[in-house]
Amino acid sequence: MDIRGTARKGIKTKDLVKKLKPGEIAVINHLDLDQVAAESLIKANVKMVVNAASSISGRYPNLGPSILAKAGIPLLDRVGEAFFTNLPEVTEVEIKGERIYQDHQLLGEGVILTPEGVEQATEQAKKNLNHELDKFIQNTLEYALIEKDLVLGGLSLPPISTALAKKQVLVVVRGQNYRDDLKIILSYIREVRPVLIGVDGGADALLEFGLRPHLIIGDMDSVSDQALRSGAELIVHAYQDGHAPGLKRIQELNLRAHTFPAPGTSEDLALILAYEKGADLIVAVGTHSNMIDFLEKGRKGMASTFLVRLKVGSILVDARGVSRLYHSRVKVEQIFLICLAAFIPLILVLSSNKFLWDWLRLLWLKLRFLLKI
Repeated sequence: MDIRGTARKGIKTKDLVKKLKPGEIAVINHLDLDQVAAESLIKANVKMVVNAASSISGRYPNLGPSILAKAGIPLLDRVGEAFFTNLPEVTEVEIKGERIYQDHQLLGEGVILTPEGVEQATEQAKKNLNHELDKFIQNTLEYALIEKDLVLGGLSLPPISTALAKKQVLVVVRGQNYRDDLKIILSYIREVRPVLIGVDGGADALLEFGLRPHLIIGDMDSVSDQALRSGAELIVHAYQDGHAPGLKRIQELNLRAHTFPAPGTSEDLALILAYEKGADLIVAVGTHSNMIDFLEKGRKGMASTFLVRLKVGSILVDARGVSRLYHSRVKVEQIFLICLAAFIPLILVLSSNKFLWDWLRLLWLKLRFLLKI
């Protein structure tokens, strides 16, 4: 393999994909590459991915490497911290085999992850799940004691102006299969017109589909300026002591926001907010709901999510995976019936046109004359 091109690196993959240009080589430092990051790299139309860290460490069967492999994007893995640190943010490189050069000078060397290698590493990682599950359960139980206010109602809710009482609410997180699931429920959104809540990058997911969020809640670290300026009411997830690092960005954009001091994740707060403000129904898209999700997110336990879903479960509908469950297929018979239905009014209109019938009869006479019948 011999690949030349512009290499662009980023400390955080989610920030890098916003800067990448089609055909560039993405240089990341992402341990256990997750599905959302891989899909973002594919969407950025990169030529290749170079990872300073291990894309699949074996801790758990993360999905990112297999997604890149299926998309046909080469992945050079484990190139090392020194390479990542020394590489300029944007530079021209040449990759020969498993080595990276700049002006014929060796910059680093890694390992090409082939589809077969990814599959083998993933199967090996599955064997480690029991060990990870044991640690995950312990962390979940420990955090449950700390985050119990999410269920017991000990939180100070922000004084939002967006009305949620007796309304249906759609909470969108930029998680697994969020695009496919949003496509499936677009008709529901247009007909019911629920209140739209974007959790960080979930606000951009709504904008992708031409939908404007009513509320944006999160740390404000993975949402675009465009989304923040869309006119949505903003809620910054703060630590329990009130400190909200994301508020600085909001102020720099000359925008206003409420703070919501609480434990747990931002998507948990979105669900709690909708529930406590009296929503009739909460539809969740892309939310994290299992151990793999949380390991990919970098969280060691899912106490807050477990507690929140325990509380709001009676009005919560999780749309995640709808796209896998239901695929709309148009059958040949249906196409024929649609065409027939379209031709019926056309035939009726034409049958009442005397000039057309006279022309058809003249055409038939000419054909008989030519064919001598």
